[in-house]
Amino acid sequence: MELDIAVDFEDYFPSMVERLGAEGFIGELCNGFRLLMDGERGLITFESLKRNSIMLGLNDMKDDEIVCMLSEGDLDGDGALNQFEFCILMFRLSPGLMDYGSRQWVEEYDIVV
Repeated sequence: MELDIAVDFEDYFPSMVERLGAEGFIGELCNGFRLLMDGERGLITFESLKRNSIMLGLNDMKDDEIVCMLSEGDLDGDGALNQFEFCILMFRLSPGLMDYGSRQWVEEYDIVV
């Protein structure tokens, strides 16, 4: 099932990378994951995302929309997001991050491409 959710989204991730650097940005993503995860399971679950949706400003989100959000990033099919899946999802949801971020990280870490 695919939902078309219209959300006004301003991509702040590239400016965060510029301000924090690559390691700082990844650290902030990890902090975001910890805020949303179920403390007992160490995963972002349906229940933990629903519980934290108010903090995200998504308090009117329907259950099937939460399920779709989880399934969008769920690479291993367990119905929840681990930290790696969450970070990948955040990169995929940021239109400017891959182009900007990858270029920034190549320069910051002297990566030869």
